[in-house]
This record gives sequence, C-alpha cells and structure tokens, in this order.
Amino acid sequence: MAISYDLEVATLSSLEQVARALLDVGRPLELFDASVTPEQVSRDGAVTPLRTWVRVYERERAPWSPLITDFGIAPTVAVGFSLYKHELIPEQQDDMVRLVSGLLSRIAGDSVLSGMDTIWLMRRNGELTLNERDDIWSEHRLAALHQTYRRETKSFSEE
Repeated sequence: MAISYDLEVATLSSLEQVARALLDVGRPLELFDASVTPEQVSRDGAVTPLRTWVRVYERERAPWSPLITDFGIAPTVAVGFSLYKHELIPEQQDDMVRLVSGLLSRIAGDSVLSGMDTIWLMRRNGELTLNERDDIWSEHRLAALHQTYRRETKSFSEE
C-alpha cells in the first residue's frame, strides 16, 4: 500500500503556475535540481532525494467529493506526494510540510492537505488550521511553517 498525500487547492492559478511555484520552493530546499521543469513535474512527476514522488495535476470537479460536500472547497489543482514507504518516512513528511508551507505562501486559495483519511491542514478564507495531533505536527514541523495558524482538527464525514 502506498503512503500518499494530496494538497488540493481551489485557486485561480494555472497548473503551470503551481508547478513553477513548487519548483521555486523546492530548489532552495535541495529537493529538485535545475533539470526538473514545470512540464515534467506536471506530466510525469519528479522524485526528491529521499525518493518522494511529487506531481502537480488538475483536479476534476466531482460534486460527491468530501472536500465539496463537507467543506465547500472545490479544488482545481493538486500536488500529490507519494512517499517511499521503506525508509525515512518522517523525513519525507518533513520535506512535504516544507514544500506545502512554501506553496501556501505563493498560491492563493482554499487548500487541504490530507492523506490516509486524515486532514493535516486546511486553509479557508485565508485562515490556516492544523490538525491537533502532535505526532503529525511536531515542534520542528510547526517551526517549518511560514504562516500564522491555529490548531483545530478537521475530519471528513463518515458517510
């Protein structure tokens, strides 16, 4: 079973703009080198040094999506993170958090980072809320965030 997360964003930014912003965030963090292009990251994806596969893709509007039905968020673009499940999972999650924080600083719109049926963070109307679980948001992950936040656990409905 894959360990995967998605940052889904309801934004006016294009797929290419989000892909370019992802690379702008990831290169200084040494997660992507200069050879990775926005086209590559939105077509085939790119792999970080810790073997996390990252891809930017368009989200099709699905009225039954829990993001729409539970929270009224209709994402247009998403960034998928597929973690290499055999080692260094917490470190890969740390990289994901740093990428997501940087993207939230560059891309406007309501956003949700979730995986394994757990919402890690949600930004609605410019307000960022983080899951209250300390195993998800350790002190060093909180320190990696550039945004003001509050702690409130959000979850998808059971239906």
